[in-house]
Amino acid sequence: MQKMIKVSVLALSIGLVGGCGGLETTATSDAPEMSAMERANDAYNLAQSAHSLASEAAYAADQAQRDAQAALQCCNENASKLDRMFEKAMTK
Repeated sequence: MQKMIKVSVLALSIGLVGGCGGLETTATSDAPEMSAMERANDAYNLAQSAHSLASEAAYAADQAQRDAQAALQCCNENASKLDRMFEKAMTK
């Protein structure tokens, strides 16, 4: 997931920079370049935000996985106890 975000940001940056490569550097062409730079910065900030959100989601999923494993282990232990109790009761 993180690699996909990084690749997307890189591709977007290359696309924006590549699209601006043919522009002449004159006083009148500064506005499009500034606009492109602002859009690239916005895209970068959006990607950083998405990366942060994805990291938080991965942490939450990892915590949920640990909780589920603990619950399963507890369930298995309870089932074993019940089986032993049933077997003990049946032998009497």
